[in-house]
Amino acid sequence: MTKHAPVRFGLVGYGVGGKYFHAPFLLAAEGVELVGVVARSREKKAEAQDDLPGVAIFDDLSTLLAAGVDAVTITTPPETRRDLVLEALAAGVHVVADKPFAPDAAGGVELAEVAESAGLVLSVYHNRRFDADVQTLSRVLAEGRLGDLRRVHSRFDLDDPASLAAGPAGGLLRDVGAHVVDQMLWLLGDVVEVWAELDEVTLPGGVTDSGFVVTMKHRSGVTSYVSSSKANHLASRQLRAYGALGSFESNGTDVQAAALFEGGRPVDDPSGWGYEDASRLGVLHTSAGDVVVPSAQGNYAHFYEAFAWAVRGAGPAPSDAREGVKTLAVLDAARRSARSGAWEKP
Repeated sequence: MTKHAPVRFGLVGYGVGGKYFHAPFLLAAEGVELVGVVARSREKKAEAQDDLPGVAIFDDLSTLLAAGVDAVTITTPPETRRDLVLEALAAGVHVVADKPFAPDAAGGVELAEVAESAGLVLSVYHNRRFDADVQTLSRVLAEGRLGDLRRVHSRFDLDDPASLAAGPAGGLLRDVGAHVVDQMLWLLGDVVEVWAELDEVTLPGGVTDSGFVVTMKHRSGVTSYVSSSKANHLASRQLRAYGALGSFESNGTDVQAAALFEGGRPVDDPSGWGYEDASRLGVLHTSAGDVVVPSAQGNYAHFYEAFAWAVRGAGPAPSDAREGVKTLAVLDAARRSARSGAWEKP
């Protein structure tokens, strides 16, 4: 097998996302080397230096690009992402952009076209395709254990009102909504119609959606239901899938996030990382009885490994920009539906 040089990555931003959801997986991914971090404040620079010995720290993206990288991850606040993505693409660098990677679907199309014109890979960090419960459900569906699929329910409630990004550019729909909608698109295919309700709270930054219920009719004929809340003091992660042969239920945990916040690192145990606890495994219900389904591995490092192969031209990009646009189109339609009280087309 030909040995490839690693894809040299720069990480732009070292907040919660950069520290916990990108850097550990860049370090763990095969075929990837984290060579630089952009951090602005003195505190964040010191934190990055402590966490990532030997990785260079830069003041801004321009300086990082001048030092030489093959790809960058943009994990700065949403309002800054567009300009930074365009700057990186203009420099001939491949890009991973945090979600939402644009304010709406039209903005996503703009970025996708720029990347395509330049022959560069642009992916949206829909890392939660690589959650253990979603990977397990994907395997159950691929094996045909439910027969003809009818509907899927996904609920992801978080007791974390302090982390709500306030105002029109924030809200839970653009945050958790981007993940759970992308998961359904990945599992079930394109969406043709959307209905939604939003819960709203008034924060200093403006009226903000703090919860949602979104129903999606997929072209395949399957209907999916996704919901989330952040301000109701409830934490729960549930998946339900119903098919002609039975159902699958999962009451899982946010395995990787919990491990990261407790100081775990995927590079320390790559083969054992990201599996659901044995007490929280999914169950398949059919006429033959109930069967506990072993957990598939969840590992966000697999996103970066797939991205590295795409950069080398050896495989498809994970959640590329056009797939990201489809997610944004559903989110746009959901917001319109919440205002109109009617079904909307993405």
